[in-house]
Amino acid sequence: MKPHLNQRRAGVLLHITSLPGAGETGDLGSSARHFVDFLQDSGLTLWQTLPIGPTQSDGSPYQSASVYAGNPSLISLEPLVAKEWLSEGVLKRTSFSGAEKCDAIAAAWQRFSQNADQSDRSALNAFKEEHKTWLDDYLLFQALHDEYHCGWWEWPQDLRHREPEALAKASKRLANRIDYLCFEQFLFFSQWIELKQYANERGVQLFGDMPIFVAHDSAEVWSHQSLFFLDDEGHPTVVAGVPPDCFSELGQRWGNPLYRWDLMQKNGFAFWVARLKTQLQLFDLIRIDHFRGFEAYWEIPAEEENAVKGRWVKAPGDALFDRLHEAYDPLPLVAEDLGIITAEVNALRKKYQLPGMKILQFAFSGEADNPYLPFNHIENSVVYTGTHDNDTSLGWYLSLDCETRSYVDEYLGRSQEIMPWPLIRSALASSARLAILPMQDLLALDGVHRMNLPGTVEGNWGWRFSWDQIEPDLAARMRCRVKMYDRLVLQKK
Repeated sequence: MKPHLNQRRAGVLLHITSLPGAGETGDLGSSARHFVDFLQDSGLTLWQTLPIGPTQSDGSPYQSASVYAGNPSLISLEPLVAKEWLSEGVLKRTSFSGAEKCDAIAAAWQRFSQNADQSDRSALNAFKEEHKTWLDDYLLFQALHDEYHCGWWEWPQDLRHREPEALAKASKRLANRIDYLCFEQFLFFSQWIELKQYANERGVQLFGDMPIFVAHDSAEVWSHQSLFFLDDEGHPTVVAGVPPDCFSELGQRWGNPLYRWDLMQKNGFAFWVARLKTQLQLFDLIRIDHFRGFEAYWEIPAEEENAVKGRWVKAPGDALFDRLHEAYDPLPLVAEDLGIITAEVNALRKKYQLPGMKILQFAFSGEADNPYLPFNHIENSVVYTGTHDNDTSLGWYLSLDCETRSYVDEYLGRSQEIMPWPLIRSALASSARLAILPMQDLLALDGVHRMNLPGTVEGNWGWRFSWDQIEPDLAARMRCRVKMYDRLVLQKK
């Protein structure tokens, strides 16, 4: 049995950006530790986040500038003050912008450069050495991106095609910027590892999220162009998405360049082995987004504006997961198996004993064979009331028509508890080994507080909670429910 999947557990879905704090987003500082303390008091032993890479203009964590690097906006200033790289007055501000935070980190870099002791300098050098296989490409990519302010395919041809002489000149020209960007990543990784240790010591496991595809404007596509379907100018020839369905008559055109799986397989899937290595350093458990794409993916000609004229293309999922098992066994992965799922996709997931996902908001179609109904759940799965792409459970319930809402009430026993608590109880009572509850549901928030509305660009990813929204007895009530449904995992002394 895979680690962290060998007993019943419960946890919370909350992205780092949603934590309270003075900056524009939550970060890895004291609020993150306070949240771990809340989870420990509640008996909740899994903290699931969204992807933590550097975001682009739309703020989506699923379109990152790197599959390895961390998002600098998540860096906390508190440890920088503790190290005396920043003045204490910075933390007395009640709020500060993203630009002001960047300025503070830049000031800390200057102080570090001048005054850091040998121990800190050695730690930075060790970080560079440990992550050099991806770090050098990312740092140069980001420095060039900051210089040209456009996608890498619009850079001068010699840089676009990564000619060695051009790369060497750029590295020399941008050396100061590269050093600063390296310091950012050093801070992020140091703070993340410290948070993970803090959580693990308190019995809380970190549960990550890894998108299957890579953003076009990313360090990895630029530095591994031969592994993607691109033309001579760096533009994708085919892109990822999903076909039309009952939710969208045009399907979804995501726009990510598609992998040259044939070349990846020839080099032993080195790209995936390296990618997973970094993620396993940061997380105890990882959800793989769009798992069905490892069996077959929807290929859309890049010139098409929507996903209608795509086609299914087989992917070497068996060979890939065989290789990943050779490198990392057991493999602590969860398969996001939502959407159009075939017998072949299920067979791939079952072969590698990967738990799938059960979403309670999808359960109430009125048919007894609905796989999301609790009595149809299997043990090797993860049940959610909803995900980051769903409405909050209260918002969902309030949006239902009268007939469906009555059916939900009847199924849940016409509980005297107000929504979303009957749905939360149903998730905890499920036979699924893991149960994950969005923080919005624990706070009983309506649809105004949802994290993301798929198919839209504006107004997503910005939700944050405040400590005063947590009722004084919430942790005790949750711990009672977690224990009642045999999901309380006691720490070994």
